Amino acid sequence: MQTVTTIGLDIGKSVFQVHGVDATGNVIVRRKLKRRYVLSFFQKLPPCLIGIETCASSHHWSRELRALGHTVRLMPAAYVKPYVKRQKNDAADAEAICEAVTRANMRFVATKTLGQQSCLMLHRTRHLFIRQQTAVINAIRAHLAEFGIVAPVGRNGVEHLLNIVADCSDKRLPDVARACVSALGAQLRMLKARILEFDRLIMAWHRSNEASKRLDEIPGVGPALATALVASVADPRAFRSGSHPGSASCRSNTRAGARASSAVSVNREIAICAACSRRARWR
Repeated sequence: MQTVTTIGLDIGKSVFQVHGVDATGNVIVRRKLKRRYVLSFFQKLPPCLIGIETCASSHHWSRELRALGHTVRLMPAAYVKPYVKRQKNDAADAEAICEAVTRANMRFVATKTLGQQSCLMLHRTRHLFIRQQTAVINAIRAHLAEFGIVAPVGRNGVEHLLNIVADCSDKRLPDVARACVSALGAQLRMLKARILEFDRLIMAWHRSNEASKRLDEIPGVGPALATALVASVADPRAFRSGSHPGSASCRSNTRAGARASSAVSVNREIAICAACSRRARWR
């Protein structure tokens, strides 16, 4: 049997699809692997080139396969899609990945380190808490407006509403409604405490990372934005300019492009929030 030189690996939660070819392009292996057999399968192979689409857990598998001596290249799913020759399934995707990874003009994604993924998780968890906080505030305002209780827009307005809820002598609010809004108020205070806790964790990560501290020296860039950039961009040299990251995926009309655009949008929201908070501290 010829030696496998290039493999397209379509990863999943439980089942993985392998498509391997030799130096002349002949198909050597085409099979499914259960998750627990993936590493043992690649341990038996000589070092080869492995292509993987960027998706959930792709950076993890890239690190694991690199540790076995293989060369791993990650590619955006939107750039792999044109190489799919027939209906979309795992076998067709693995074959397309195997072909795309050998293209000289293909754009690859650098593998993130454990530290970068951990920092990115900090930002996205904090961002989730902020969205939940906004939803709870909107719910409090909407529920109380049904009873004719309103307050000005802003943080002080929400606190004023919660003070009204806490005042049992105020008869405008029935007991059942008061209990519901009180529960939302407790949820809101918990979310604020969580957000402050994650602000401290992000600051601690920033102080431990040299690249983040160098970015912080740029006017208009604070610790939150610096850490988000370091965590999101594994290798800045892969981009031609500061406006290049995410530009192609934002224009894609494919489902894969939509997922990539969604990820870029989350990172953009993090950057905007961080920049706004920095600007607010300067005032």
